Amino acid sequence: MKLVFATNNPHKLQEISHLLSNSIELLSLNDINCNDEIPENQETLEGNAAEKSFYIYNKYGFNCFADDTGLEIEALNGEPGVYSARYAGDERSAENNMNLVLEKLAKIKNRKARFRTVISLVIDGHEIQFEGIVDGQILEEKRGKTGFGYDPIFQPEESHLSFAEMPMEEKSKISHRGRAVQKLVEYLIQHKDN
Repeated sequence: MKLVFATNNPHKLQEISHLLSNSIELLSLNDINCNDEIPENQETLEGNAAEKSFYIYNKYGFNCFADDTGLEIEALNGEPGVYSARYAGDERSAENNMNLVLEKLAKIKNRKARFRTVISLVIDGHEIQFEGIVDGQILEEKRGKTGFGYDPIFQPEESHLSFAEMPMEEKSKISHRGRAVQKLVEYLIQHKDN
């Protein structure tokens, strides 16, 4: 079975192909010669993930999955959420995004937050979604050098380390994306022979 993952992020691709069984051939956007700027115009993670996967399925005819992830901070009414990548502006600077979050939370005691990933899988025109959530808190300062995005200021409940202080294997075991991918993989393995 061939499946396109609608991403150009080599880290994400590697992470997922590592989890998939050998009976599923994972293709990247490069593999199908897609250089399009894939639209993400929806107001929810669910909407964006679906928009991306259906875009590839409808235009290129491949079964496909896409993900969208957001950081949801309780004291900020769920912000930045669907706007996580461009929270501090369209240049999508992780540094600026983190600084804006730290600034907004400067005088706030409630640091509860969660990362949420939604994966939209489209097979033969039918969609199914999978969700992964990790609860934690926003730290008062950046810690750690690995990871990307908001990882240096997010500490999951299961650990005393920030995501950016963890080795990739450890983060993958408990991360939001890891949890959503696990559900996706279980589904694909169960249904691969249908």
